[in-house]
Amino acid sequence: MIALLLLHGVVAGVAGASGRRLGRFVLPLVAVAPATTFVWALLRADEILSGQSVWISVPWVESLGLEISFLVDSFSLLFVLLVSGIGVLIMLYATWYFGATPGLGRFAAYLVLFAGSMLGLVTADNLLLLFVFWELTAVTSYLLIGFEDHKPEARSAALQALLVTGSGGLIMLAGIVILGAEAGTYSMSEILASPPTSALTGAALLLLLVGAFTKSAQVPFHFWLPGAMAAPTPVSAYLHSATMVKAGIYLIARLSPAFAPLFWYWRPLVVGIGLLTMLVGGYKALRQHDAKLILAYGTVSQLGLMTALLGTGLPKLAFAGAAVILAHALYKAALFMVIGVVDHQVHTRDIRRLTGLAKKMPVTFWVAAIAMASYVGLPPLFGFIAKETALEGFRLAPSDAASVAFFAVVIGSALTTAYGARFLWGVFGSKPPSTEIIGEDVARPHRMLVAPAAALAVLTVAFGLAPQWIEPLVVAAGASLAAPDKAFHLALWSGFVPSIAWSALAVGVGLMMFWQRETVERIQSLTARFPSAEQAYSSSVTVLNRVARQVTGRIQVGSLPVYGGIIMATVTLGVGAMVVRAWPLGMTIEFSDSPFQVAVSLFVIVAAIAAAFQERRIAAVFLLGAVGYGVAILFVMYGAPDLALTQILFETLALVLFVLVLRHLPDRFRKRQHRFGQTSRLIISIGLGTFVGGFALVAVNARVTESIGFEMAARALPDTGARNVVNVILTDFRALDTLGEITVLLVVAIGIATLVGQRLGDR
Repeated sequence: MIALLLLHGVVAGVAGASGRRLGRFVLPLVAVAPATTFVWALLRADEILSGQSVWISVPWVESLGLEISFLVDSFSLLFVLLVSGIGVLIMLYATWYFGATPGLGRFAAYLVLFAGSMLGLVTADNLLLLFVFWELTAVTSYLLIGFEDHKPEARSAALQALLVTGSGGLIMLAGIVILGAEAGTYSMSEILASPPTSALTGAALLLLLVGAFTKSAQVPFHFWLPGAMAAPTPVSAYLHSATMVKAGIYLIARLSPAFAPLFWYWRPLVVGIGLLTMLVGGYKALRQHDAKLILAYGTVSQLGLMTALLGTGLPKLAFAGAAVILAHALYKAALFMVIGVVDHQVHTRDIRRLTGLAKKMPVTFWVAAIAMASYVGLPPLFGFIAKETALEGFRLAPSDAASVAFFAVVIGSALTTAYGARFLWGVFGSKPPSTEIIGEDVARPHRMLVAPAAALAVLTVAFGLAPQWIEPLVVAAGASLAAPDKAFHLALWSGFVPSIAWSALAVGVGLMMFWQRETVERIQSLTARFPSAEQAYSSSVTVLNRVARQVTGRIQVGSLPVYGGIIMATVTLGVGAMVVRAWPLGMTIEFSDSPFQVAVSLFVIVAAIAAAFQERRIAAVFLLGAVGYGVAILFVMYGAPDLALTQILFETLALVLFVLVLRHLPDRFRKRQHRFGQTSRLIISIGLGTFVGGFALVAVNARVTESIGFEMAARALPDTGARNVVNVILTDFRALDTLGEITVLLVVAIGIATLVGQRLGDR
């Protein structure tokens, strides 16, 4: 698994470097990474589906018990196959979609990096590692959505998606930290095997759900997904059908079986949000005129259904959820690619302007018709099997609320039929002649542009007619979430059960709504003025920007003394309060070992005070140098000649540098009126000095274990063969630190040499 993730990164680097030379054919190049992953998954499928999960672990931070661990079970395998398999088709599709578009190397690199991030997300067993990949999908999706950055709508949509999903991710991180602390481990498999039940765990789960809801566009965070349709169609087809938007679904599916029975709020909250999202998305899809937006709101609706199914944590519904995930990926990716074909040929997605495309683009039409029929849930397609499995699962669920969920899904199915028919008629149907109508003279698309969508349509037909081909994967995926007490099966016909009748009723009602679409649109126009989540987001961003401008205008005044004063006062009051609380009672303080130390210390104090009150720059610099040399003398007195030598060298270099710089500055400091008066600055300075001294005393007396210095002294001769412990520390134990210090000195020396050379040249 680690090798596959590295392959994605390497391929992305090659694509970025060679994209300009390869042109659009850089996209088949990057398809190598997901294709390799797909082949690997197929080769390991028998082993994984038999219950032998693939587990890989590499130590990360051993002292904290952290490790980089990956676990591929049957549910992860389902996602790996979708991410990689559909990824290959999308990359091939994009080859013919873009043509000679500038920046394709960059786009291909973003796309394969996103595929690798999603692959890592669905296989990570460590929650912190999962979060890393979670945020990588957010960043790479931001780059993909905003790829056409010359368009303001693309930049706005990318920022909106990043803000919503990124904010949810940060909230989720807090939940991960709390959950890991309560469970004593960040291993997801260990947490799910023995879930904690504390009140803090309940709070952590709520935070995790916020992250999942934002990622999978659940109400009230659903608005970012339709906005992301500003992205190129290959991005929409990939991110919003099989990958990114299902990341939250994946997390909910993992957590539900373990935590749904333990916390009373889980099922009402997750299932309720899912059903509400399903209805809101379906309702909004009915009023869109952009064919891509119809599919986008349809995706929101279907994500709500998946959340409701997998949020129960029940075996039957977990099985149904796995079937819906697979079916949705097949038909939704195909439909997005179809609308990309239409936009590529006709240069519009407005269903009010399209006509006659069924005759002009017959293959594309039939691909769309098959995919949409599966979407609606018509036999003999796989979408029909998935929908009936979901309905039957809710009908038989052991809960009074399950009947409410059942009828909500029936209503959602009716809405799906209505906007599905509206999509097909709007894009491919023949309309009365009008000056706004286009499509009569459209050229047929290249067969390679239609082939990837056609392949997915063929699969949805094949899995519908022969569900036994895909049944082992779906059954095992559901069972890896919640072990069933009986065997589940996928079947095109399971007899005349009540859900069949309700499903047929939903299709009939949906077709009636499409027939009366003008009436439906008039009814919807009455609710157009109601506040929406999009308006709430826009208002929030506007208020945030206004507050930021006001705060910045008041605080960022361009004054270094003001900035320094604020920082010093904050440290003194904030951290100083903790020092006071931690002050050891009865602590004895030894001020000196000899009168000479007192004399040197007084010299340092007087020099520092004098430097603060000097008006001439050169005098202040020499007084600061005197402070440094005084500290070097104290180092010698305490038996640290090496530190004293370093201090003397540094002070000498600093003095030389300051003197050379001061030759180009006025002789005296300019007197200015600062926002912090002299008294305020004096108080802050004294407070900071007191804090630093007190902090040093508390830190020295806070030691709870033996100093590491004793171990270094004991190991110096055996490990390095040297008797000078200080030299051993500098050159062996802390060699990298020493290298950094030498680098700093080298840079300073180069700067001084440059100044000296410039000064001599001026003469």
